Amino acid sequence: MGNTRKYTVKLLTKQESDSSFSNLLLDDALARSDFDSRDKKFVSALFYGVLERRYTLDLIITELSKNPKNKLSAEVRNILRTGLYQLLYMDSVPDNAAVDEAVKLAKKNRNPAVSGFVNGMLREFIRKGKKLPEGRIVTERLSIDHSCPLWLVEKWYNELGPDRCKAMLLYSIGQPPTTVRLNTLHHGEEEILDLMAGDGLTFERVSGLRNSFRICFSGAVENTESYKNGLFHVQDLSSQLCCMAVGPKPGDTVLDLCSAPGGKAFTMAEMMEDRGRVMAFDLHPKRVGLIRNGARRLGLSCISAGTNNAKEFNTELPMADKVLVDAPCSGLGVIRRKPEIKYKDPSELVRLPQVQYEILSASAGYVKPGGTLVYSTCTVSKEENEQVAERFLREHEGFSPGSLGDLPVDGEPSMLTVTPDMFGSDGFFIAKFVRRG
Repeated sequence: MGNTRKYTVKLLTKQESDSSFSNLLLDDALARSDFDSRDKKFVSALFYGVLERRYTLDLIITELSKNPKNKLSAEVRNILRTGLYQLLYMDSVPDNAAVDEAVKLAKKNRNPAVSGFVNGMLREFIRKGKKLPEGRIVTERLSIDHSCPLWLVEKWYNELGPDRCKAMLLYSIGQPPTTVRLNTLHHGEEEILDLMAGDGLTFERVSGLRNSFRICFSGAVENTESYKNGLFHVQDLSSQLCCMAVGPKPGDTVLDLCSAPGGKAFTMAEMMEDRGRVMAFDLHPKRVGLIRNGARRLGLSCISAGTNNAKEFNTELPMADKVLVDAPCSGLGVIRRKPEIKYKDPSELVRLPQVQYEILSASAGYVKPGGTLVYSTCTVSKEENEQVAERFLREHEGFSPGSLGDLPVDGEPSMLTVTPDMFGSDGFFIAKFVRRG
């Protein structure tokens, strides 16, 4: 598997230098590779594993090295990271193989001392019992154990409390579930499930959500005939809950203002029995194409897609019964799908609440009297969630909190922070408002 390790180191180095989305980078790379399925699984496991555990791996490198990690080249850092990850987390790889393969990669470096450096560090780690660095306080220990930057652990610990913080960290590592929503507009549920089973998909029903199933499949579901024929679309449970909060009915006019790639528009159109209007928008033309292609595959004729700047009120758009603002956000709720998100500089996130508020305020102008406005994000952050929603209510007297009583949660809140321990979903936030008549 020597070539697979070399390939993984190159991908990790590219991801870090280009700030690429991990899933898109890996999917494209593996599609162009000539690896067999076994080698592709190894590359995927090592690539995502190192990304997930990079914070802890770098602490180990710093502890064992006299040189700070930022003094090492990106390639050498990633050789060490892959070696350490195999030693710590891949039981199927013997220690000697992990070390030897890392040293082979290091020998190709221009600096002849690198291979000795890599060999010495990895073997010293083994001699010391492969122990992790020790944290002094509870948040430091959580940070190290779950490989999450300390600033983010402290944020969740303070905002969510110890138990929900631990749940966020626990679910931030590992294989995320694949959840789909069946498209029953043209086929019955049993017929769809039979066709999915014929594609090799195994599945279980999600309790409390109509047409929702978790599936297990070793390949890409997008390559199955049942997917190509529009029998389902992939959508996390949290996004399906968001569509339930919007509550579109047949004949409604619905605006989905930050829609691409269109999953929520698809679900809402299906809930409406493809009767009415779902107008889905994105700022970028290429992403609008994703919406159109998805609607075409699913046979949804009530969806129209176009470009629009959600921050600016567009006088050409109609008044709507339901408006959804799934705002751009930090993405802290989907770290297990995109581990690189947690390594962002927190200063990059400071501007987001103002952008989100401006989009929400502009979107309010499209809501009919008595209509519904839903604000959602795929993050878990009070600044981007509750504080934006509370500011909106303070500064828009024509709107009142709306009930989320249709969702499978206790009470009838108007705002809901979804953490993975609740439904096994991504982290998510939903706030509902009603425009007074």
